[in-house]
Amino acid sequence: MPRESLKSKRERAATVALRMNERYGEAETELIYDGDPFHLVIAVLLSAQTTDKAVNKVTPVLWERYPTIEALAQAKQEDVEEILRSIGFFRTKAAHVIECARIVLEDFKGNVPSTMGELTKLPGVGRKTANIVLNVAFDDVEGIAVDTHVFRITHMLKLSNAPTPQATEFDLLKVFDRKDWKPINHQLVRFGREVCVARRPRCNDCELSDICPSAKKSQ
Repeated sequence: MPRESLKSKRERAATVALRMNERYGEAETELIYDGDPFHLVIAVLLSAQTTDKAVNKVTPVLWERYPTIEALAQAKQEDVEEILRSIGFFRTKAAHVIECARIVLEDFKGNVPSTMGELTKLPGVGRKTANIVLNVAFDDVEGIAVDTHVFRITHMLKLSNAPTPQATEFDLLKVFDRKDWKPINHQLVRFGREVCVARRPRCNDCELSDICPSAKKSQ
């Protein structure tokens, strides 16, 4: 089978972006965000391998207990673990949360850094988290946040076959127009929850089924 051209992938990506815009418009993060960039960093960090709904239940408790970065930086890990117990990997995440607070306080004078390079130096913060923070908190678009939904859907659409989220992101940057980088993550996350669900994709109800190579094979 001949290798698909970049032009063909770009055309398919443009159709995906158009239909996602028609369905969702300017979709936004479903995590509770009060405008504080540090709160967003922690919320996105906590959302790894966990639903946004679960994170939204614990973050208000966390901020009530530790209302400042200074307070969180001095927290006992077992106390933070108790607050985060209902979400996945809560022990590791508790350690990351406290260390993030300490680093932001000591290395950045209490201000969340606003570059990809600096954000990804924070414990537990990879390109996905950094992209979301830059997009939402700083209105800065440097890439596409690739979470489990974006990874799965774009692979089903054959826009990437890369083995890792980071490599997938770099593939997607080549096929999506820059204007679509910011909204496409939030749009595909919602689409992955509502239509292209992991265990049983609803291909018959999918407005992308006519351009999706995987849907054509399953029908």
